[in-house]
Amino acid sequence: MNKTLNKLLATDEPAAATLRNEFGSSPFFILVDHAGNSVPRALDRLGVSEADCERHIAWDIGAAAVAHLVADTLDATLVQQNYSRLVIDCNRAPGSAASIPEVSELTRIPGNIGLSESQRTVREREIFWPYHDRIAAELDRRLSEGRRTVLVALHSFTPVYLGVARAWQAGLLYNRDPRFAKVLMTLLRREELLVGDNQPYSVSDATDYSIPVHGERRGLLHVEVEIRQDLIADEMGQKSWATRLARLLPLAHQELMASERPQAP
Repeated sequence: MNKTLNKLLATDEPAAATLRNEFGSSPFFILVDHAGNSVPRALDRLGVSEADCERHIAWDIGAAAVAHLVADTLDATLVQQNYSRLVIDCNRAPGSAASIPEVSELTRIPGNIGLSESQRTVREREIFWPYHDRIAAELDRRLSEGRRTVLVALHSFTPVYLGVARAWQAGLLYNRDPRFAKVLMTLLRREELLVGDNQPYSVSDATDYSIPVHGERRGLLHVEVEIRQDLIADEMGQKSWATRLARLLPLAHQELMASERPQAP
């Protein structure tokens, strides 16, 4: 494994970010921070087994498939990150302890141990920043066009974490602005779903990047949606959840806008 690299991605390898429905008409703008589990060839799979690269430690299983279906149904723009979070986690601030993990859950990641600053920098330069720069550019364009934007970050979570079962079917995450999450949560719970309120995770400046930077700092309505992986591991589950979200996201937006509209005297 060659850790000393000036360039990480070969010319025939996937780009860090993929844009879908670039000129979509929907107000919804979808992010998938952990869409892919690819590892650049130069990193020799980070010394991790192929089986481990298929696990949740490497990516958000099912999230990209659901996001694609939702984006296409709503004609929403989507930006996804194609490389494994084990290479660099694009929902963690560069330089943080969780950015390039040496251990994920209980699995050691040999290719991440003892990296120099320059070795970390090349991953940031070729994977992290191209993804977030593309998001920023698209959001800037929408702002210049005077378009309303609702940011939706789509993730999935493992049904069992460190031996503890998680009963939630979905979770909605937020930090400073809970408005959109709360309305969407009510709609999901009406469908007799067990929905976590900032569970199984919560959003913070210390533990997240996409929502704080692209949502909160811009003052956009936003939510992070987490779906339990076993519910979206196959095509049937992915279609079911995509249909649900494509129906409820616009309804939540309509209800929130109606509730915040000034009342006539």
